[in-house]
Amino acid sequence: MMIFLRRIKAWLPLLYRPFTQKAASTSGLVHAASRGSPPQFRAFSLSACALMNPDDFSCSSGAAGEDQDVPGDTEVDEIFQQHVPRGVGQGQRIFIVHPDVKWGSKKQHLTTAELMMAEAVGLVKTLDNWTVVDQLILSTKTPEKKLIFGKGNFQYLTEKIRQTAGITAVFVNVERLSGLSEREFEEAWGVKVFDRYSVVLHIFRCNAKTKEAKLQISLAEIPLLRSRLKNEMANLDQQGGGSRYIGGSGETLYEVQQRLLKEREAKIRSALEKLRRKRHLLRSQRKHREFPIISVLGYTNCGKTTLIKALTGDSGLQPRNRLFATLDVTVHAGQLPSHMTVLYADTIGFLSQLPHQLIDSFSATLEDIKHSDLLVHVRDISHPETEHQRVNVLHVLKNLLIPDGLMSSMIEVHNKIDLVDSFQCVNPDAIPISALEGRGLDRLKKAVEEKILKSTGKQVLDLRVDLSSPQLSWLYKEATVQDVLVNADEGSAVVKIIISDAAYGRYNKLFGSKLKTAPKQT
Repeated sequence: MMIFLRRIKAWLPLLYRPFTQKAASTSGLVHAASRGSPPQFRAFSLSACALMNPDDFSCSSGAAGEDQDVPGDTEVDEIFQQHVPRGVGQGQRIFIVHPDVKWGSKKQHLTTAELMMAEAVGLVKTLDNWTVVDQLILSTKTPEKKLIFGKGNFQYLTEKIRQTAGITAVFVNVERLSGLSEREFEEAWGVKVFDRYSVVLHIFRCNAKTKEAKLQISLAEIPLLRSRLKNEMANLDQQGGGSRYIGGSGETLYEVQQRLLKEREAKIRSALEKLRRKRHLLRSQRKHREFPIISVLGYTNCGKTTLIKALTGDSGLQPRNRLFATLDVTVHAGQLPSHMTVLYADTIGFLSQLPHQLIDSFSATLEDIKHSDLLVHVRDISHPETEHQRVNVLHVLKNLLIPDGLMSSMIEVHNKIDLVDSFQCVNPDAIPISALEGRGLDRLKKAVEEKILKSTGKQVLDLRVDLSSPQLSWLYKEATVQDVLVNADEGSAVVKIIISDAAYGRYNKLFGSKLKTAPKQT
């Protein structure tokens, strides 16, 4: 009862939040819910749309909009800020409990409870002003039950939480809590309860920069909003007010809220589809210019961004030692030993026990991986769970239905060898490197070049060109010129190039009468 009263108190300030006409037109979820509602229900009708002052939430805004058919920054920000979860901005003092499943299908075989707890602690510490007050690994035989733990262990846990001073929330380190479990825990412990889904979403929120990331996060929050709404309606039903109809509309309050969430989801998916089409157009342009695309992927915080910075020399890249620092696919140009220009795509990091709904929300971003010419799987070889992380990455790639040819050609990179004493690489196909120190990068670039030449069908040719014709300038523009040996007496040159079949066909068509293939250099 006290928790329900606290929620009512939290809803009341929302009644007085001003809305602009623009906000009403682009995000009418709140207004439609309260329109025609009796005063006693307006607080609840806004509860699923819990807003907070944007000043309390320290996330950067997205990039400027370009196309008319793509949603603008203002509209995306309104959608993004509409459901800022309570407690994200001001921080939390967390008690973490990890259910250690001793046997059955839920038991983890490639990791330990201690390492899973360490990852949970890392997730919490990623959030600004969030601290871990205490942590507990507690065994369970019934992880699928409402209370997860047996009666004795649950009572022990409850007493431990109540006796630990300063706790504002409990993080139950499971993939996803049911709405019923979350409600039971909050009533038993008297504080907010998080699972991995909600914690990772909070991290995503604070790292969101672009429109696409903000929309994808807003989409991933829909299941949480539905679960929260269901819990709040159950509480209201207990008070005898959850089944009333609104203003003669024939809909109950719950039905209105569900309909509005469905409309919100449709709006977000429509906006993401427009951005997906734009991404497809950009991808087609890159293909047209025949720049090979290399997707750099791996477990979160494995060093992908640091590696791309080392390979490209892009000073604009600022790697951060934190989980999920990258949420969007960013593309950076670099050169291989042959001077061929390639594009490295920095992708979102993966995580164990990341719910499928969260992955699905980022499917538009991850779609870029399928259209790559080469995959580079970066592993943090210094991490105690590096093998477990490898299995998780491969599992996500399998679920994304990556083509077999792309999977079989993937390069595995063992990063952070500088953190391992006397490192010995046991996998002869893997390439050991230290992206931070620049060790092993030459070998990696050569391996990338070999794979790219094979996957893209490019060929290495020595062509004799007439220097009085535009042949040489054309080759510089349309191919990768590696070397030019000029014969001034003849007014010609032997040019060593890397060229695609399509470009070579165009060259042959333009300069066929002057086309000569030079003898191979020995």
